[in-house]
Amino acid sequence: MIYQMVIAAGLLIFVFNLVLNLRSLKRPLTKGAIDGPAPLISVLIPARDEEANIGNCLECLKRQDYPNFEILVLDDDSSDNTAHIVQRMAATDSRIRLLRGEPRDEGWAGKPFACQQLAKVAGGSWLLFIDADTTHAPHMLRSVLALALKSKPALLSGFPHQLTTSLPQKMAIPVIYFIIMSWLPLWWLQRCKKPKPSLAIGQFMLFPTEEYWRIGGHEAVKSQILEDVWMGAEVCRHGGRHMAIDLSPVVSCNMYRSVGAMWEGLVRSLYSVAAVSRLGLVVLLGAGYVFFLAPFYSLWNVLVWTATPIEIRGVIFFQVVAIITMRWLVHNRFKESPVSTLLHPFGFSFLYLVALYAGALRVVGGSVHWKKRIYGTDTCVEETGSVELSRQ
Repeated sequence: MIYQMVIAAGLLIFVFNLVLNLRSLKRPLTKGAIDGPAPLISVLIPARDEEANIGNCLECLKRQDYPNFEILVLDDDSSDNTAHIVQRMAATDSRIRLLRGEPRDEGWAGKPFACQQLAKVAGGSWLLFIDADTTHAPHMLRSVLALALKSKPALLSGFPHQLTTSLPQKMAIPVIYFIIMSWLPLWWLQRCKKPKPSLAIGQFMLFPTEEYWRIGGHEAVKSQILEDVWMGAEVCRHGGRHMAIDLSPVVSCNMYRSVGAMWEGLVRSLYSVAAVSRLGLVVLLGAGYVFFLAPFYSLWNVLVWTATPIEIRGVIFFQVVAIITMRWLVHNRFKESPVSTLLHPFGFSFLYLVALYAGALRVVGGSVHWKKRIYGTDTCVEETGSVELSRQ
């Protein structure tokens, strides 16, 4: 009974934290206006093998109602038609430019190196880094910049709407926001007088140009796989304020187009967590099981074993209702598939297995693959060979 009460008390704390997070997250306003001349925004897109996404992304950006922006796309040694698609669209729109990526310098991971190259060429007073698999509402630039000018952050990032297609994606992807909203006290981190690290998501990162270069640009995180999270930490380390907002009304992202890509991408992310702290990953795994999976196993036992005392039954039912309520609040806010809420134990178990696999890889000295590159174990720097070459 004491064990069940501890879980129930913990879930109450998570519910409280989640509600405060959802209430505190600002949203860009559709009618957001900018006083005075519109500053130049440089939209910067690192692209590696993005032929399935880059055309749609650029078409959305071309339809922006903001009057002053440029779009720079860096082809990061793609093996598909990414560069050709960008070149064709640039021929009909002077705001679009294609850059060819330079050979990667030693000690750099791929994406930070691509972003640094883009920033060096950009001419805007605002730098917006986005992923090629994002789509954008026509008022995105105007509404987000209006919010940034009013709030004056050194970095504005946030939570896009995550698009899902297959059943495994619908089950697993929404769990990510659920965990973030349940565990991270974003409402407190963003209101502290002394800047504290919040959560930066690389799908959308907006900097005033001087703030970007004040921290050294992406060179400050050049060896990191999760460069976005570390960029947020660097901003705060240099005394800047990082702001996370709800971007779901204006930005959507299709992170993974297959279950295999989803597995590979999530392993890469959680492998990075294990690289920072193996103990931290173990603690997260333990807490995740106790608070978000065990109540459903307990419920199954209650339904099977009718001899369970009525008091324990009531506490277990409360636990499950609390979890489902939290899932509903998150999916309703970010317009996610309700399938993930209904099948919570399965979606959460998938992420749990990914975390176990990523942690095991780190312990045994394995490496992870992403975009036909290998990330080593001693550092988070990509090796020079492709996956295929490294296997020879």
